[in-house]
Amino acid sequence: MAELRPHFAAAAAALLLLLAAVSGASHCSSSPQDLSLVKNISELPQDNYGRGGLSHITVAGSFMHGMKEVEVWLQTFSPGTRTPIHRHSCEEIFVVLKGSGTLYLASDTHGKYPGTPQEFSIFSNSTFHIPVNDVHQVWNTNKHEDLQVLVIISRPPVKVFIYEDWFMPHTAAKLKYPYYWDEECVQASRKDEL
Repeated sequence: MAELRPHFAAAAAALLLLLAAVSGASHCSSSPQDLSLVKNISELPQDNYGRGGLSHITVAGSFMHGMKEVEVWLQTFSPGTRTPIHRHSCEEIFVVLKGSGTLYLASDTHGKYPGTPQEFSIFSNSTFHIPVNDVHQVWNTNKHEDLQVLVIISRPPVKVFIYEDWFMPHTAAKLKYPYYWDEECVQASRKDEL
């Protein structure tokens, strides 16, 4: 029994160090303060990140939760709100929870610029996917109701290339990384080497 006491003491010390580290962790940490498996979405951080008409919640993310293969967002767009025209090197799946709008998709990633996009009506209970590097934009074209979508992306964190219009050359698209909701977490994880 006496032989177990040093091992128990070492394990207890390690557990106390882990608890101290977790208690000081921010929402950006891969070891968040809330270790519960089931979480209430309404209690997760929500923001518009300086983009009027948008509400974004990272349900499960690479920077916030240590996800490596997928990331899940809940986004609400007020009437008239839209994403920028953009592309990224990940697959993306949308599930429209409520509202309606328009998906603009330009599948010609091998040309010099996206070109005129195809228009697709999206509506409550519809789903669609965006192939890797296809230029697209989601727009709440409904004047009377919010558009709410659940978004799943592969290979997080996402690096986004933003276009001013559909005829901007691919080579001129502006890289946005980290993306708006990841900025705080990336800055928090940078350490001074001194």
